[in-house]
Amino acid sequence: MATTFAKKKTGQPATAPAGPVPITQDAPRRRRRPVVVGAGLALAAVGALVAVWQVDEAGNRTSVIALAHDVKAGEIVKKSDLVVAQVAPDPALAPVPVSRSGDIVGKTAAADLPKGTLVTDSSVREGSPVGQGRDTVGILAKPGQLPSQQLRAGNTVALVHTPQDDAAAAKSSQKTADSIDAVVVGVSDPDANGAVVVDVAVAGTDSAPLATWTARGAVTIVLKAAG
Repeated sequence: MATTFAKKKTGQPATAPAGPVPITQDAPRRRRRPVVVGAGLALAAVGALVAVWQVDEAGNRTSVIALAHDVKAGEIVKKSDLVVAQVAPDPALAPVPVSRSGDIVGKTAAADLPKGTLVTDSSVREGSPVGQGRDTVGILAKPGQLPSQQLRAGNTVALVHTPQDDAAAAKSSQKTADSIDAVVVGVSDPDANGAVVVDVAVAGTDSAPLATWTARGAVTIVLKAAG
């Protein structure tokens, strides 16, 4: 009896299955780290809060008074000296609101107030204390009749009589002293020729002769040493 052996076929590639290969649910996925996700959410929340705060602060501002230009100590504050400024509320500051500008105009600057300074109640004062109980005389002083150092309210000065001729000097010396002690109340801006008006406070008995000296241009202002 004959035995038949089946030949094993070799060298032929395996037949690929027909149709698309199904996607299984076992495919690997990228895992997100919880720390990174949490940090991103936190940053987003902080950014949103900052944006809300900035918008809120931009609208939460108060109209207050500031200086439009420099105002010297002893000068009367005028309406033209003031300007409106917008500031955020700050418990460390006490600027005067615009609604109270009438309380500032007409008062005297208590100190030198630079341009841009926020005005407070302590920036000004009523009247001029250096002139209380004294007469105020204005002296038109040209260069050479006053020191080059800028005079300021509160300065103590000596007003020296400097007559133009000997006859006037002899006549004047018979009635009054050659100099008068005074306190500076205010100083104007210089004119085109460099002359300024210096308001000084003097005793009542000295105001009349000082006015006479001033009318003749025969007075020189000497700044006394401090102390």
